Amino acid sequence: MWEKEIDINEIKEIRTRTLVYFGVGAINKIEDILAQLKNQGVDKLVVMSGKNAYKSTGAWDVVEKALKNHKIEYINYDKVTPNPTNESIDEAAKLARDFKAQAVIAIGGGSPTDAGKSVAILLEYKDKCANDIYEFKFTPNKAVPIVAINLTHGTGTETNRFAVATIVEKDYKPAIAYDCIYPTYAIDDPQLMVKLSDKQTKYVSIDAVNHVIEAATSKVATPYTICLAKEVIEMVAKYLPQALKDSNDLKARYFLAYGAMLGGVCFDNGLLHYTHALEHPLSAIKHELSHGLGLAILLPAVIENIWETKKETLNYILKPIAPTISVDSNAKEVANAIYNWLQSVGVPNKLKDEGFSEEDIEKLTDLAFTTPSLEGLLQIAPTKADRNAVSEIYRNSL
Repeated sequence: MWEKEIDINEIKEIRTRTLVYFGVGAINKIEDILAQLKNQGVDKLVVMSGKNAYKSTGAWDVVEKALKNHKIEYINYDKVTPNPTNESIDEAAKLARDFKAQAVIAIGGGSPTDAGKSVAILLEYKDKCANDIYEFKFTPNKAVPIVAINLTHGTGTETNRFAVATIVEKDYKPAIAYDCIYPTYAIDDPQLMVKLSDKQTKYVSIDAVNHVIEAATSKVATPYTICLAKEVIEMVAKYLPQALKDSNDLKARYFLAYGAMLGGVCFDNGLLHYTHALEHPLSAIKHELSHGLGLAILLPAVIENIWETKKETLNYILKPIAPTISVDSNAKEVANAIYNWLQSVGVPNKLKDEGFSEEDIEKLTDLAFTTPSLEGLLQIAPTKADRNAVSEIYRNSL
């Protein structure tokens, strides 16, 4: 296999819209990044993070030293939680504005990066707030520079123009997509990911799989997204079991991070549809629900819905995780094959296991159609995404 010819300790430059420093030791490229920002006149910035991971991974030791070396002042907002909220974004933006921050460094998984992208917009539009962004009350076309230091292998947000936040008071979890929030630089360093728990490792990897399945089957899918999808699913199928067996396996983390990064590029091009549109209401209602777990629960029912319309594409890209399927398989057989794979990596969950019931389906369906941006995702699903289809997917996921 070609992977044997890759030196995972050699730092590669992968140019998407973002310049990604990729490989074991890539965190040290923060010195070069900060030198560039300093040359551009950045003297102050805000660091967006959660409470612990940015320090426990060792990332912060390197970043803080580099900030001091380049005489860049910083303020740290360390209260970003999974499924970041409009309230925390506004709090961080005020902190950053008062400090007169000129750039954003996000250290963490998708949540700190998405929150950081939002703050980057609000630093340019000082009269706006998070609700203005996520309820589409204006269209931003500028943001301060964003540096994404990725600590997980799943979201792909370090290489794309998407961000997500929850509007707490409305149970909305919209997604935005603007060219101005592509990170200028990103760091994907597998050694920063070895402390991910088994649950986190599973859920973020399943997130990447969902990204590419949707991007390869949407109405705007291209040969590019289909080829990327096959490669990403192959990486996850091969290396997720290895990472679960040995969390310190740097080669496994490297290729899972590679897959997730490509997944971000993939859905930046092919966009998303059912699984993400239907998961957002789940974690908007239950903030503690991991996004990746919600996606895993919905995936078999989504596959069942779209199989007949996209069976050639799905048969091609799903073979690494569902080797028994063929274009002659029926939708239920394929859905069961995907569920068997999820079980094999330790994710057998259903919606009822997470506290949802038949009584929740109407509200969830309402949110899928009323949350800003989600109806747009449903419109590019490969099958007719009406209320009956959405309700059926939720019901089949119970």
